[in-house]
Amino acid sequence: MNTQAVAANAARAPIAPSQASSSVSPAALDDSGKLLLRVAIGVLVLLHGIFKISAGVGFVSAMLVKAGLPGGLAYLVYVGEIVAPLLMIAGFWTRAAAGVVVINMLAAFGLVHMADLFALTKQGGWALELQGLYLFGALAVVLLGAGRFSLGGLRGRWN
Repeated sequence: MNTQAVAANAARAPIAPSQASSSVSPAALDDSGKLLLRVAIGVLVLLHGIFKISAGVGFVSAMLVKAGLPGGLAYLVYVGEIVAPLLMIAGFWTRAAAGVVVINMLAAFGLVHMADLFALTKQGGWALELQGLYLFGALAVVLLGAGRFSLGGLRGRWN
């Protein structure tokens, strides 16, 4: 028997039921990872937004005025820490929502955390690990999209 015929038959051979049910497709794993990432980042940022609903944005407004910007811009924090994370969690307009979180975190770095940008903790970690996680996690969601486990669907323009 020639090797081409053997290869052709092997390519058409059905997969045994036990093999098919025990493996998970790489696409499903990718989509599960995207879901986990966007929900984790979304929930963590949302918790900051929920706090700001009860505490207000006075601190942010004061920082903006100190930087020479209008204090009213502080209300955009609600977009970056409530609306955008909710959209990320749901998987609707995910890339745009994650982009808003990235902008929100860059503003936080610029207004609040510049002094610690190159600082390390006593344990040797970056002083801005949490903020870095939010920033780079949201940036990863911008690049990866929502995946198929989302309200926007796999082929959504902003997913």
